[in-house]
Parts: sequence; structure tokens; C-alpha cells
Amino acid sequence: MSKDGLAERMRRLGIRDVDLEETFARSSGPGGQNVNKVATAVTLHHRPSGISVTVQDSRSQAVNRKLARERLLDAIESAREEQRMAEIMKREKERRGKSPRPARLKRKILESKRKRGELKKRRAKIESD
Repeated sequence: MSKDGLAERMRRLGIRDVDLEETFARSSGPGGQNVNKVATAVTLHHRPSGISVTVQDSRSQAVNRKLARERLLDAIESAREEQRMAEIMKREKERRGKSPRPARLKRKILESKRKRGELKKRRAKIESD
């Protein structure tokens, strides 16, 4: 993704650079002496949402910064989508709860209650002599 595409995506999501906290650390893994000497691992934290990502895929700090921004935007998008789906599910559950029961189901429930009541009445205590 290009720099312009990344900036456009951040703008569309309403994420500003001032909301991001970027920290650097030494990477681990392949990369030779470079990763041992240079702080190439990038941790990007979005303060408003609390979402944080760490990237140490490349030997280059610049590449890791770009990847961190892309992954952070992916994480924020998926979190917002999950929140949106949860709200939809909640609304649907409330709607289903408020709708009346179908007449056939209501008759069936009442009939089973009637049968249960009759069964309980027949359980009366036996009187002993």
C-alpha cells in the first residue's frame, strides 16, 4: 500500500497521527548484526482505542513502521466491525424478545401446562386409615 493510500485509509477511519504512540526496540530473529545494534522493531499504540501492534518483520525500521500502521488499521477496522455486529445482534435479540409468540406455539404451550396441571392433581396424597 502506498503512503497516500495509508494516509487516505487513516483519514477515512478518523485516525490522526497525534493519536498514535510509536516506540522502537531492538528486534530479534534473523537480520544479523543489524537487528542486534539498531532499534528496528516498531510498536504502535492507538491511544483512544487502546489497540497496540508490534512489528519486527523486516531489518528496516521504515518498512516496519509502514507495516505497523497497516496492521494497526486492520486491527481497528476489525474491532469496529465486531462492535457493529454486536450492536446489530443485540438489537435483533431485543426485537425477537418483543415480538408476540405465534398462536400455534401459544396453544401448544398452554396445552402442555394444562396436562402438567392435571398430572400434578392426580398426585394427591393417599389417605391412610
